[in-house]
Amino acid sequence: MSQRPPSDGTGPVPPRVDLSRIRHELRTPINHILGYTEMLLEEGQLPASFTQDLKRIHSGGRQLRALISEYFDEEKYFTHRDLHQLYHELRTPVNHIIGYSELLQEQAAEHGVHQPIADLKKIHAAAGEWLALMEAYLVASPTSEGAAAGENDAGITLNPGLGFKLPEPKTAAAAFSDEGAILIVDDDEQNRDMLARRLRRYGYTISTAQNGLQALQLARSQRFDLIMLDMIMPGLDGFQVLAKFKGDPSLRETPVIMLSALDEENGIARCIELGAEDYLAKPFNPVFLRARIGACLEKKRLRDQERATHVALQQSQKQLAGELAQAAAYVRALLPEPLSGSIETEWCFQPSQQLGGDTFGYHWVDDDHWAIYLLDVCGHGVGAALLSISALNTIRAQALPNVDFRRPAEVLAVLNRTFWMENQNFLYFTLWYGVYRPSDHQLEFSSGGHPPALLVAAPGSNGPAITPLATNSPAIGCLDLVTFKSSAQPIAAGSRLLLFSDGVFEIFRPDEKVGTWDEFMKELERPEILALRPAQRLGHALEVRGAKELEDDFSLLEVRFK
Repeated sequence: MSQRPPSDGTGPVPPRVDLSRIRHELRTPINHILGYTEMLLEEGQLPASFTQDLKRIHSGGRQLRALISEYFDEEKYFTHRDLHQLYHELRTPVNHIIGYSELLQEQAAEHGVHQPIADLKKIHAAAGEWLALMEAYLVASPTSEGAAAGENDAGITLNPGLGFKLPEPKTAAAAFSDEGAILIVDDDEQNRDMLARRLRRYGYTISTAQNGLQALQLARSQRFDLIMLDMIMPGLDGFQVLAKFKGDPSLRETPVIMLSALDEENGIARCIELGAEDYLAKPFNPVFLRARIGACLEKKRLRDQERATHVALQQSQKQLAGELAQAAAYVRALLPEPLSGSIETEWCFQPSQQLGGDTFGYHWVDDDHWAIYLLDVCGHGVGAALLSISALNTIRAQALPNVDFRRPAEVLAVLNRTFWMENQNFLYFTLWYGVYRPSDHQLEFSSGGHPPALLVAAPGSNGPAITPLATNSPAIGCLDLVTFKSSAQPIAAGSRLLLFSDGVFEIFRPDEKVGTWDEFMKELERPEILALRPAQRLGHALEVRGAKELEDDFSLLEVRFK
């Protein structure tokens, strides 16, 4: 029996520890590992590729045996030690043994060599048994005050009695076929080798780095779908490397799985806080290994897909915005140039979106008939703009067969049949159409569902200051059997004609109430409002709205007769 002596001769006597029994129990599974490995090597019937891995297992067993002699003797066992480092040193060889024994079992099954599988399973089980014993004895170590509570010098609780269950090896026909470029970062060569070989068998493209600096250099020169990063490394440790990855805009989106021993829970939490995607404990359970890597890569694929979709959407929106801008420029180019002379025109056109449903125009039908018109398609956007342009071009080009464009009611009737809403994606439009004859100063007009045009009398004239001009007919394209009528109005010199869409007066107030026709007409009784030019009228409407945009298209055409 051996016991730790009091540090100053006055302290309490520590618990008695039978180190000879501990060494015996720890050496027993190692002897099993070495014995079964030596038998497999001596038989010489295995494929050549197996020999190197068996030698690695044998080397790991000898290393474990040496570590037992070094750390579990009467002098060193009772001295103050860095249990975190000790735990790492003791786990590394057994991790190698577990990993290579798993790989060999799978390779044996794939090659149809079943004879060594039983012995390989025994090696694997012995390694698991040794790991559980080692953890149990470290917990029982009297070198720290928290030993009885299961805490080591690093303040970490160990889990003795871990169980290991190796899944049945996959056959070649059922081998995994995952895809992805993975960088493995570990300072231990055999750890890198085992993990790389296993992941290559799963179908991944593997690169390795032996330290943090090399990992950063590789990650900046190649694209990786996943980084598998060991927490404990010389130089830059896992925490520092992870922080550099997440601080680099070109690398931060690459997911990182931390590789850790089971006694590093606090460090794992810190890594997750730094941005690590997940962690894997050594030795790796093959089922957990593949599942967590697969889940991590799937999340990355989804993020990449979402990012690509977002980029494509942005590009599409940019392209669409450009095309809409071109379309809006085309629509504006169709609007007529202002006239001067005996007939003067001035207008203001502001769609609520890039493309609106309003349009207007005027042209000479012949030397004594001047047509003027304004239409408003229901709705906004591309569909409304297309219909408004089509109707505008039809009127402007006088493209309706057997129609006298000097007769407004006839024009509306044929337009109603031509642009039947069922053939226009159920879109319809309102229209005011008039023809002015300079020879006798007469204006003949007809309207379909459109707000009245306003004839503003010349200053000092007798009669009403404002005369609404409209005929009682429905919108164009809504009703099949309908009669459109025309009216005539004499035009005095100095008078003005205002044509507009309903967006000029149906303006949302800040209290969300909408302006009415009666309110609009009441406001025009004020001389300063009636005198506003088209652009000034738009500015006034925006002031009333209390915003930079209106909810509807604003189209106002003013004609001044000399």
